[in-house]
Amino acid sequence: MPFEILLALRYLRSRRRGRLAHVTALAAALGICLGVAGLITALALARGFQDELQDKILSGTAHLTLLGASGEPLTDWRAMRARVREVAGVREVAATAYDGALLVTDNDSTYTILRPLDIESSRAVAGIRRALVTGTLEPLLHNNEFTESETAQTASAGRDDEAKVGEVEAIIGAELAERTGLRVGDRAEIITGEAGKDASVESVRSHEARIAGVFRSGLYEYDSTWCYISLAAAARISGDVSPISALSVEVQDIYKVAEVESDVQAKIGNRFTTVNWQEANRPLFAALELERRVVAFVIALIMIISALNITTSLVLLVVERRGDIAILRAMGARDGSVMGIFVIEGAALGLVGAGAGALLGLVVCFLANRFRLVQLPADVYSLSYVPFHPRFADVWLTWLAAFVISLLATLYPARAAARVRPAEALRYE
Repeated sequence: MPFEILLALRYLRSRRRGRLAHVTALAAALGICLGVAGLITALALARGFQDELQDKILSGTAHLTLLGASGEPLTDWRAMRARVREVAGVREVAATAYDGALLVTDNDSTYTILRPLDIESSRAVAGIRRALVTGTLEPLLHNNEFTESETAQTASAGRDDEAKVGEVEAIIGAELAERTGLRVGDRAEIITGEAGKDASVESVRSHEARIAGVFRSGLYEYDSTWCYISLAAAARISGDVSPISALSVEVQDIYKVAEVESDVQAKIGNRFTTVNWQEANRPLFAALELERRVVAFVIALIMIISALNITTSLVLLVVERRGDIAILRAMGARDGSVMGIFVIEGAALGLVGAGAGALLGLVVCFLANRFRLVQLPADVYSLSYVPFHPRFADVWLTWLAAFVISLLATLYPARAAARVRPAEALRYE
């Protein structure tokens, strides 16, 4: 073993060291440990919040949404859906709409968003099945076609103010069900309005709805407002055989959605407007990324301050070992060897502290996920629980940064040790 490593390890274990030097060395390692653990935990929490929010958003909304340029219903959506499915990178295309309505019960009324369910989209159907808490999806899957004669009857009925149209089956969000007191099997009233040719006159339709199920997506905005209905029910409500106003596109790689969007626009022309999930949520994810960087910067500063304890510990060691350093220099030890002793000792403290901190950070993340320690009010943060998602790259970079900071903290005391003059040091020993 090189004598620099041997002496550095002996100095760390030596009982001749003063009590203050031992305490500062322990404080240095502990400070690095807590700094690394805190940074790993903070990055995992920020990453978990971003990933969870992204997953919840993408579970209910499209990776890419196609809308009519004028905002009108898509009359040829079936042909358009078939053309979009031919684009490379597209996995699934579903027809849908986002129509506002009023959900009225005996005791309350609240705003809701009607979402027609395209049963030909396996992703859309599977997503709702996974989110179902109670009830069944079957009523929305059967009798999903709506004939033109039924449409004409509905449109005629809709001309009468507050006209009653046939009953529809609906699946509502859990928060919406709790707020209105609705349960599976209960009935409510869906009221919609449509402006006529005269902007001051509206055609109001009333639709009796039976609650077929309750879903919970985990995202408060969806669970508190969304109401899934069949395409047939959406046609009856709107009085239009084509109640579809948007196509939801699922892509194979969500981070290449911009490339797929360009190909889709080239395929369908400029008669339609496209919005991808990155554009729609850019302010939100930009704010989350900024918050993550600020937290990392603040904790990194704390880690740097903790690393200064290594400098303090090594300065005390240099003062204590002036005689030993002088003897080594008199025996022919070069400046680089003397510096190496103290650099190795500081690196050992940083290595132990950073390693223990990385392990502690991962344990904290595991326990936090196991017991769901971070609970949030869903109506404020959209999520009721935030998981910790530690990533190997974050853990590795945090450990490496702590180790490099520890090495930099050794430079000043190591250079001071190398400048000790043997004759002068021995004279005062």
